[in-house]
Amino acid sequence: MIASVLSSTTTNDTLRQAFSDYGQVLDAIVMRDRDTGRSRGFGFVTFSSHSEAEAAVSGMNGKELDGCKLKVKLSGSDGSGDE
Repeated sequence: MIASVLSSTTTNDTLRQAFSDYGQVLDAIVMRDRDTGRSRGFGFVTFSSHSEAEAAVSGMNGKELDGCKLKVKLSGSDGSGDE
């Protein structure tokens, strides 16, 4: 799933912790600019099951993390999500 509108202070660890209440987080990464190292404002979270990812979308979309209101949705080219 993808989380956008991330704070510049959000790290991989804080992203993982925020979503861990919804299931087993296999990976959490904040995308960073390769030249500056600054957050690009979005990241990806991978869960061990699709149902956990759906629960995270329902639970975290619109919630605040590090002072920013998150936009969370399932990722996947067909819109059904694959994580």
